Amino acid sequence: MKDSGGFLVLPWSSSGATADPGEENRTGLLLRCGAMLGLSLICFAVLRRWIAGGVCRCSVRLDGKTVLITGANTGIGKETSRDLAGRGARVVMACRDLTRAERAAEEIRQSTGNGNVVIRHLDLSSLYSVRQFAKDFLDSEDRLDILINNAGVMMCPKWLTEDGFETQLAVNHLGHFLLTNLLLPKLRSSAPSRVVNVSSIAHRGGRIDFDDLFFSRRPYSALESYRQSKLANVLFTSEFTRRLKGSGVTSYSLHPGVIRTELGRHVEGWFPLLGAVLRLPSLMLMKTPWQGCQTTIYCAVTPGLEDRSGKYFSDCAEQQVAPEGRDEVTARKLWEESARLVGLKETC
Repeated sequence: MKDSGGFLVLPWSSSGATADPGEENRTGLLLRCGAMLGLSLICFAVLRRWIAGGVCRCSVRLDGKTVLITGANTGIGKETSRDLAGRGARVVMACRDLTRAERAAEEIRQSTGNGNVVIRHLDLSSLYSVRQFAKDFLDSEDRLDILINNAGVMMCPKWLTEDGFETQLAVNHLGHFLLTNLLLPKLRSSAPSRVVNVSSIAHRGGRIDFDDLFFSRRPYSALESYRQSKLANVLFTSEFTRRLKGSGVTSYSLHPGVIRTELGRHVEGWFPLLGAVLRLPSLMLMKTPWQGCQTTIYCAVTPGLEDRSGKYFSDCAEQQVAPEGRDEVTARKLWEESARLVGLKETC
């Protein structure tokens, strides 16, 4: 067949242009897989951003200020120390393991250029150690602008301290209760000063059992004990604020998030198989220590938080504390019982 221009026009043959069905299927499969992978990566990035939570954007300097951080040689305590040292503060790292503490302190000195980072021995499970530490601190330090009660244990077996206290309540609450009260003269003289208590969302559902604080009569539950100790942190913060009103010393409690630190080592001990199965997913879905310390830093340095004293924070924002943490009667009773247990005759 010829067209009007004299060119030969061949009839269209559909059989010659038909693509290989197998090739089409492979191409379609690759496109679908690529789309699913892309969507998964986007969702994972969004999830990681949500998990990371808030970031402290405050650039306040702390030159001439002294900060004391318990449990400062690892995890969020170490990252908190690094941040505040980077702001120019004198950082006192109170730690049980002095060898690890010195390594951490030297790393912080090198990374921040701040040589005013020192370590001191403190074992919060020992009332004697707490008293000795406080005495040495009061004798040697000129001021205390920020006290960060960061150290803690989580869901450990039923261990008793040398004073006969169940370990989680002893370390997470009683040790810090005594330390804070003993250092109060320095906090008062350095006012405006702050006390930051690292608690946990686990305070929700917690209960202070005044009839059996140390699980002497009831079956021991590592989780129940942990919740009790974290609720104690919140109640201590609110009662401390009530007693110190008008003194210039303010206090805050916080939930740092679920973080990849050594704190969870006992959880895997209770559930080893579950821990092994969930280790990789949990590592991807937990905060890093740097992300986990952001709310601590926020409460420590953000200007204008004085009127929020006694409040509870998470992801660098004030959050509603659980009803258990708003019980003023329990808070007063816990204060009085804590003072009796640690042998503190005079409190604020």
